[in-house]
Amino acid sequence: MHLRLIVPPDRSERVLNTLVDDPRVTSIVRVQGAAHRPAGDMIECDVTREAMSEILSWLKQQGLYDDGAVAMSSVDAAPSRNAQAAEKAAPGAPDDAVIWDAVVDQAYNEAGGSWVYYVFLTLATMIAAVAVVTDSSILVVGAMVVGPEFGVVAALAVGLFLRKRGLTERSLSLLVKGFVFAIVLTTLAALLARAVGWIDVADVTADRPLTGFIWRPDKWSAVVAVLAGCAGVLSQTAGRGNALVGVFISVTTVPAAGDLALSLALWVPDHIGGAAAQLGINLAGMTAAGVVTLVLQRRIWRLYLRAKRRRGQAGARVEA
Repeated sequence: MHLRLIVPPDRSERVLNTLVDDPRVTSIVRVQGAAHRPAGDMIECDVTREAMSEILSWLKQQGLYDDGAVAMSSVDAAPSRNAQAAEKAAPGAPDDAVIWDAVVDQAYNEAGGSWVYYVFLTLATMIAAVAVVTDSSILVVGAMVVGPEFGVVAALAVGLFLRKRGLTERSLSLLVKGFVFAIVLTTLAALLARAVGWIDVADVTADRPLTGFIWRPDKWSAVVAVLAGCAGVLSQTAGRGNALVGVFISVTTVPAAGDLALSLALWVPDHIGGAAAQLGINLAGMTAAGVVTLVLQRRIWRLYLRAKRRRGQAGARVEA
């Protein structure tokens, strides 16, 4: 990970020396007086993922989060010998380390509730409604991929795990508002389509071999939601965003919202209850799985570091 710091002059030497003395940090550069807002020295360096949370915690104690600035970004490749030596000095594997400050920052961004979120969720729900009418599995997959809701579910899991009430309330509120907004607009669009004769009740009640599962939740709905929640949170905490596409395709949140909207417009009570249950099961399952995954990640990482330190101390005693 690349770390860019703006450090007040009175703490610049302390921060620089601490970074230089840490073998898990490399490529350290300081430019004195380079920063103007906030004012101070600019220090840049590369840090192993395993050390980032510890170093960020120390920087917060030094007041850089309040009086300076901290920014981080991923390094795609670092083939130099110095970078390899820094990685060897850090215990564990990079993917196993969770950068909690980055996770929290991303969670707050996801829970921001931009208009783009509402637009994408509405468009995805409308695509899902068309998928129900045409009994198209391809459109169901398309709706799943377009839906942006998993980021908010992950933010809710982070808020619950870290007991951040503000983040939890914002995420839960955004989930409810987003789906209500998308379902209402899709219902209105379906009513318009019904008025002009494009759809009727038979489109929903007919045997749908490819999309009938949407409004018929079962035990496997909960299983898939839990597995998808684990995979999604792991992909975000480990920096493996490409795995999220598989998560989007796995969960039946947006398709259930589309089926629910269509059933409301055509008034099919059996489907209304089934689609609502499917939506609730998926959201609850992913959230619970996300919280459990975060708990296990923190616990396992702490146990690993503790065992690593014990082995290191034992090795030092043998050499002595």
